[in-house]
Amino acid sequence: MFTDWTEALEAEALPLDPNPAQQLAAAARVTARSSRDKDDMALLLDVIGLPTDTDTLTALLPLLPETGDAPTMTNTPAAPALSAHEAMAISMHNNGDTEQAIREATGLSETELSDLIANQVLGRPRPAADAPASDAPVVPLAVSNEIQELLDWAAAHPATSVRSRAARITADLSELTDRRDSEAAQREAEAKVAKARAELEKAKEELRTAKAGTRTTTAAATAPTPIRSGLGSGRAREELAAIRTWARANGHQVADAGMVRKAVLEAYDAAHQAPIRKAG
Repeated sequence: MFTDWTEALEAEALPLDPNPAQQLAAAARVTARSSRDKDDMALLLDVIGLPTDTDTLTALLPLLPETGDAPTMTNTPAAPALSAHEAMAISMHNNGDTEQAIREATGLSETELSDLIANQVLGRPRPAADAPASDAPVVPLAVSNEIQELLDWAAAHPATSVRSRAARITADLSELTDRRDSEAAQREAEAKVAKARAELEKAKEELRTAKAGTRTTTAAATAPTPIRSGLGSGRAREELAAIRTWARANGHQVADAGMVRKAVLEAYDAAHQAPIRKAG
């Protein structure tokens, strides 16, 4: 049988309300946000037993809703009031307590605390408890029916944390889809560029080959005929020397170098071919 009552006595010694000042401050803030003006706020604070001194009212004045003229009754459902744990969490956050300390004192999860701070501290509206709409629309994505049904269920969930998580998942899936499509388009474009470059290099090589063949044919067609010795006469130097000697002996004027006139060549040939024809 358990006989050690030390732990039980220590548990009994723990205060049931660990942060009464913080809870009262949170309740005062909630009351100020629900008041129409300064007098209405003072009346409500007095009714619920909270301080109504000048310093307290001055500190709560910035929390009064700025409605301009006197508020009118509308059919818009009011946002649900904060629970005691949520009010305590907001108060501790405003006092500079860490999130871990707030979670330990209030029992809120990390997601619930982050959503509460975003809704209350950052000024985002807190949806009504019976409102089925989510904080962000769930965009249909190219996913399986089971996943889409799960996202639809989460988007219509009454808990803010579940709706927020559905919105984050939807945004992440949308971002991943866009990135996948973008990378696929980039790879396709790179493949097209590589193919175009390969075709361009092939065309350049064919052009170089064609140009090289054209130059070879043109060079062969336009190559000058080598000039034989004798400066176009087609005769050897020894024969030209003999022609010049014969021409001077027979009264023809020829230069010591250069071309020999055609008339001299014809006369020389006629003089040397006659004896050959006679012998024939």
